[in-house]
Amino acid sequence: MKILLTGATGYIGKRLLPLLLKNNHEVICCVRDKSRFNYPETALGKVKVIEADFLDADSLTDIPEDIDAAYYLIHSMSDTSGSYDKMESTSAYNFINRLSDTKAKQIIYLSGIVNDKSLSKHLSSRKAVEDILKSSNIPATTLRAGIIVGSGSASFEIIRDLVDKLPVMITPKWLNTKCQPIAVSDVLEFLLKSLLNPQTYNQSFDIGGPDILTYKEMLLQFAKAKKLTRYIFTIPVMTPKLSSYWLYFVTSTSYKLAAALVSSMKVEVICQDNRINTLLNIKPITYNQSLDRALQKIQENDIISSWKDSLASGRFTGNLNQYLKVPKKNCYIDRRKKEIINREYTIEKIWSIGGETGWYYGDWMWNLRGFIDKVFGGVGTRRGRTHKNAIFPGDALDFWRVLYADKKQGKLVLYAEMKLPGEAWLEFKIINNTLYQAATFRPKGFLGKLYWYSVLPFHGFIFNGMLSKLIK
Repeated sequence: MKILLTGATGYIGKRLLPLLLKNNHEVICCVRDKSRFNYPETALGKVKVIEADFLDADSLTDIPEDIDAAYYLIHSMSDTSGSYDKMESTSAYNFINRLSDTKAKQIIYLSGIVNDKSLSKHLSSRKAVEDILKSSNIPATTLRAGIIVGSGSASFEIIRDLVDKLPVMITPKWLNTKCQPIAVSDVLEFLLKSLLNPQTYNQSFDIGGPDILTYKEMLLQFAKAKKLTRYIFTIPVMTPKLSSYWLYFVTSTSYKLAAALVSSMKVEVICQDNRINTLLNIKPITYNQSLDRALQKIQENDIISSWKDSLASGRFTGNLNQYLKVPKKNCYIDRRKKEIINREYTIEKIWSIGGETGWYYGDWMWNLRGFIDKVFGGVGTRRGRTHKNAIFPGDALDFWRVLYADKKQGKLVLYAEMKLPGEAWLEFKIINNTLYQAATFRPKGFLGKLYWYSVLPFHGFIFNGMLSKLIK
């Protein structure tokens, strides 16, 4: 079968693709930026990549007409403009208008549980998209999930951040809201088994695990799984804004995403119509089992996808290629070089930089810069990195975004997502037996120039020390 997969670079899309290929489907992947799309060479011939922006109807003409089914996995919740609901509606209308000219027999949409009478903006937007997809002449199947638990999921990473960092938590009252979490492996199974299954056509189903828990219970069970003692106290006086800042400063989430999540976490997300479990013969695993699987994946460094690598986790806009050519005109550039001893050793060190490994020299200064960035509304360094020793274009790396990563060539280019009065790039490249490192800054006005000269004295300590560690 020929399957259209939208959101192929997203958290679910990245995990669904290899499963579709394993089931011998030909997959057409719709992405906004081809340079962020990475897939194994074994998939060659089975995957076609189309660059498309569903906010722009004219960009959808390359979607082939002979597709059999389509997955709609597009969300805009973290858009910085705050009008993501309008964007999601526009995308959905453009999607069904284009699909109406194809031979598609089914649309499968992953939504949120919308059983509560009073919905958040986020959940109302998901419901609106569901209604738009249903208005198409193509049978639509909607799978409604609550909290998705898996290594790299936004919910899991927020829970992990809170439990790992706070032995005692003074929390908002919405931690007593009930929800029905589901393992990401079960979500994927529902998505696969619903494909071209006539019993699921023109229907909406709630999907969830067997446990109904409060967010407080989820945190405490996570702590128990990691053999940590944690104390949680809820107070009624924390406003939604304060709650959002609480999540923002303690976890790796952005403020926009934190605000959207806080709004949704006040709404109970409990399954009502879960007959699909019987229909597809699926028995979802428990919350504790999903935690064990996620923690095992992290221990094995086997994280397929992470929400942190989505562009929504930072300040990056546009395609990677727009920023890949590092400017020189009207820029300040700090260039350094050192002769290397062992090329393979140096490349491995570069490809392991950041995250838990750190920056090899002056980590306290990197962490201080990250803290200052967080205070001023930036991403800080809490995103870390998804993989310990693998880097792909589009990945988040602390407060950087990976623009280019070619391990054989020995070249890595990073773009700063921290709050700056300008733009910054950091490059590493190996030519012959020399490692070259360049920090490029394009200032914006007087403040940009002042910023460069204020941090310049620290470059000698940080970059010289880091280069020495990358070589020895």
